Amino acid sequence: MISRIAQERSHLELSTIYEVCRILGDSLDIQRTFRAALNTLAAQLGLTRAMIVLADADPEGDEGRLTVHSAVGLSREQVERGHWTEGEGVIGRVYESGLPVVVTNVQDSAEFIDRTGAFGPQEGKRLAFIVMPLRTDQITLGVLAAQREVEGMARLSDDQRLLTMVATLLAQSLALHRSVAAEHARLQLETTRLQKALSQEAPRRRYSLDNVVGHSKTMQRVFAEVHQAAPSRSTVLLRGESGTGKEEIARAIHYLSPRKEAPFIKVNCAALTESLLESELFGHEKGAFTGAVGERKGRFELAHGGTLFLDEVGDISPGFQAKLLRVLQEREFERVGGSRPVKVDVRLICATNRDLERMVQRGEYRADLYYRINVVSIFLPPLRERRDDIPPLVAHFLDRYNKENHRQLKVTPEAMQVLSNCYWPGNVRELQNCIERTATMVHGEAIRDLAFPCKSNRCLTQTLHHMEKEDAVAPVSSTITVNKVQRPDGSSIPVDGRRAPAAAGPGDAFFDDEDDEDTVVRIGPTERLTDASVLPPRQFGAEPPQGERERLIWAMEQCGWVQAKAARLLKVTPRQLGYALQKHRIEVRKL
Repeated sequence: MISRIAQERSHLELSTIYEVCRILGDSLDIQRTFRAALNTLAAQLGLTRAMIVLADADPEGDEGRLTVHSAVGLSREQVERGHWTEGEGVIGRVYESGLPVVVTNVQDSAEFIDRTGAFGPQEGKRLAFIVMPLRTDQITLGVLAAQREVEGMARLSDDQRLLTMVATLLAQSLALHRSVAAEHARLQLETTRLQKALSQEAPRRRYSLDNVVGHSKTMQRVFAEVHQAAPSRSTVLLRGESGTGKEEIARAIHYLSPRKEAPFIKVNCAALTESLLESELFGHEKGAFTGAVGERKGRFELAHGGTLFLDEVGDISPGFQAKLLRVLQEREFERVGGSRPVKVDVRLICATNRDLERMVQRGEYRADLYYRINVVSIFLPPLRERRDDIPPLVAHFLDRYNKENHRQLKVTPEAMQVLSNCYWPGNVRELQNCIERTATMVHGEAIRDLAFPCKSNRCLTQTLHHMEKEDAVAPVSSTITVNKVQRPDGSSIPVDGRRAPAAAGPGDAFFDDEDDEDTVVRIGPTERLTDASVLPPRQFGAEPPQGERERLIWAMEQCGWVQAKAARLLKVTPRQLGYALQKHRIEVRKL
């Protein structure tokens, strides 16, 4: 008989624990789950009434107040009356000590204080009061109190054991709920703070790219265009001077697009000849040419499903322009030495620092290819037009240098002023070079204004620092004043009537007063040429043309194809003139 009763009691306890666990795991709504758990206890164990009492902060600042959180068998008025202080009555003592208490008969207990008015003694009944602490991590969060009528063979020790397990489950659930609520409150505060910061942020700081530093208004416009163009598959043409960050912008467009998981392949078109560029882009078959020992995929195939970045696209030859146009139109190509068409799905991003419109006008660039690659144009401003970005760029490059070289260099305000006032013809690339070079050679932990080579007239790029130059051989100002100078034979020749600027700048170190006194009328071999039929025919008149190539030929014609004199006429160095002649493939005539 006793064994059967024990088995039934054991089954009852297991089913009660299971049901309470299921209820507590269903929801994080602690009010609803606690009430449901108390209902289960009352139904399974035959409890008259039960309640959960938690510590609550009094509105007047009393932190030790205990109030009824959830209850079963109590009216609303009784719940509202249920409040104790720490250490008061059985409820307060259990909360204070963290030890359970079992009152076998509330009528005989002097410590029993019934604030609710629901647990008091009743005539003709023996009512027990069982109070268990809700403890977790050695902290008491509240108490679980239950009342039952003691009759027959009821054992309060069995109820105490079961309620102890239930109190542990309730305490863990309460701790989890408070942890989640605290994290949720923290996230809400963080969200509110970020939203407030964003609302106070100026519109120019709305856009940003992870790999590009740019806080100025001009760069914010660029970022806005990048965010607008990235999701589509339209071809993008990046325009701007060398060193403005076209490759970084192209990479940002790729990683902001749906193709970000696919390859990003880049090719520098100016670094390869036409035949090598064709093999590099389209690939080749085995035996297509000497050295083609195997089949090789081109960059178009490697970029299938992703993005292909063609840098310096303005420098490709006219012959290859036609081949590239066909690939862009048909989305297919043939490998070098092959006959099988290969279809690709590639998003194209091009970049150039050349004036493609002028090249199209001169017939140097195909108009149909220009329209094919110039679908979305994004112009990157030179660094001198976004000087607000110089301080954050300096901080970025210096931080990278410090991490790589384990140093703690800083830039003084005077040094930052020098960097902000520089013309930067090499743009961001030149700024990075200047920071790294100066940081490497500086002594101490601070970069001061005198540390820069330009302060001692040793700037490596001072020949490029012309404040108003548009290209390598552009005049220093927008127009050239042409004067007529008499030649020995009585004829006249147009010359630049200006001297070098009075205030020498970084780019004026190559001109002196003695050279200016030697005007271009003394042009060597041309002084002895009295018969005009001996001179080669001229392409341009006395007025300087606008284009860089045309201005080069005009200056060489005016000076009898003597490079030193032509450089002086254009106010550039002979080395600059030589590079410009090679760039435009102008053959120097020998007279």
